[in-house]
Amino acid sequence: MIVSHQGPDGDSLGSTLAFYHYLNKIGVNSIPLVPDEFPSFFDWMPGIDNIIIANQNTSLSIQAIEKSDLIVCLDFNHISRVGKLLENQIMKSKAPVLVIDHHTNPQHFSEHEIIDSSVSSTCQLVYKFICDNQDKKLINLSIAECLYTGILTDTGSFRFSNVDSETHQIAAFFLELGLNHSKIHNNIHDQNNLDKLHLLGHALKKINLLSSISVAYISLSRSDLNIFNYKKGDTEGLVNYCLSIKGVNMAVFLREDIEVVKISFRSKGDIKVNEFAEKYYGGGGHKNAAGAAVSGDLHLITTQLIENLKKFRQ
Repeated sequence: MIVSHQGPDGDSLGSTLAFYHYLNKIGVNSIPLVPDEFPSFFDWMPGIDNIIIANQNTSLSIQAIEKSDLIVCLDFNHISRVGKLLENQIMKSKAPVLVIDHHTNPQHFSEHEIIDSSVSSTCQLVYKFICDNQDKKLINLSIAECLYTGILTDTGSFRFSNVDSETHQIAAFFLELGLNHSKIHNNIHDQNNLDKLHLLGHALKKINLLSSISVAYISLSRSDLNIFNYKKGDTEGLVNYCLSIKGVNMAVFLREDIEVVKISFRSKGDIKVNEFAEKYYGGGGHKNAAGAAVSGDLHLITTQLIENLKKFRQ
């Protein structure tokens, strides 16, 4: 089994599918599994139709885990990130578990792990894994496209501080294989509809600036989202607009979901938003990019957020 986290993103899907294709190449049968739905702009990815979505195929997911000889967990290092259903199944499984991940503060719930928070993405770690197995020659265009997707999305198109020389060398190798980087960028970033663009305009009007602590934030309710026929992935990257404001070095985006409020944190320089997310919301992530999910009223959570930010930044 190859398992990814809730709210699948480019890095989780890219690493999962790349690992799936690689295992097929070396004669190992595998099943890719994600807890819930992924945004439609990833529908083009090679092998995407082979992924089992757990909340749509509960019995099949449970049976697959029960029959597994090995469970590979990609792009998360806390078992709760897969949701209660898969967490219970994985933890009671007799199969050994391997974690490959690049986030900080691992839970160490598995027998085996490859964790390096200094790399750009889990996709970069999967690439290194394949190369360390002396199988670089097996990387074809399908594997390259999947890995490039994760690197592209988790580095903000190569602009975040988690990019190093090796990241660019990997991308160069993929280009030499014939990868069309413009096509992938178009598939992910240039597939907007009018509702999504109108939601973007609405959200930008709702940016709040806390000048005294150099923070900007956006808060969107369910009613805000429903007006614009919100679909999964429509708010991807909104928090970065806040961070792009001159003089702002920390940004927050709050989105009211069905049962929780999801919060995204971004920062510049040495501001450790993962520590902020963990301290106040039980979340986590990277130094400059983190997230959390909390239950409660959006207005009250937003009010409390402002107070927490003031404590953290002053």
